[in-house]
Amino acid sequence: MNHIAVAIDGPSGAGKSTIARTAAKKLGFIYVDTGALYRTIGLAVFRKNFDALNPNEVISVLPEINIKLKYVDNNQRVYLNDEDVSELIRTPEISLFASRVSIIAEVREFLLDMQRDIADKNNVIMDGRDIGTVILPNAKVKIFLTASDEKRAERRYLELFQKGVSTTIEEVLNDMRERDKKDSSRSLAPLKKADDAILLDTSELNLEESINTVINIIKSAEA
Repeated sequence: MNHIAVAIDGPSGAGKSTIARTAAKKLGFIYVDTGALYRTIGLAVFRKNFDALNPNEVISVLPEINIKLKYVDNNQRVYLNDEDVSELIRTPEISLFASRVSIIAEVREFLLDMQRDIADKNNVIMDGRDIGTVILPNAKVKIFLTASDEKRAERRYLELFQKGVSTTIEEVLNDMRERDKKDSSRSLAPLKKADDAILLDTSELNLEESINTVINIIKSAEA
């Protein structure tokens, strides 16, 4: 059976996860949040009290890590060595560790087969920063999702505010721009639009419009 793989890439705050998750649910696809995989490795490194900037220490943890994705009502749950860590990996501290371990080649290689295997066996929507360029270069549908810096910062600020995180839009904007710079300039799997990806700017679209646009793009490709 041929399965449909949809790769959605883009910078932080573009709404990739929310849009991809909802579109997958509406289409009956599996949603794969690749960032959660790096966060899980970041959590494992954090628990060891290891330095996430030290590749040797991070690599030494990998043989001890078993990550599983389980889906409950199409919602992704992440397990680290049979422990559900879906909420634990969402803290700012673990986000920082995830960002640091994600630039290590061995970490990316460790997760590569797992991500491709999921896409081989299911209809999937997978989001990240290098899905269409590295992880699933042969994906049937590729979308590069973006928005203006200000709009992305506003959305991320509201998301953090709802979670009770104290910050300012200015801080979020500065952090976002710094991360964009790092993601785009890194030598390993940098953030960039695949040559055959559809560019979708959601600056002037609300959430429902963005989701419907993505769904229509996918349905057009299926036809």
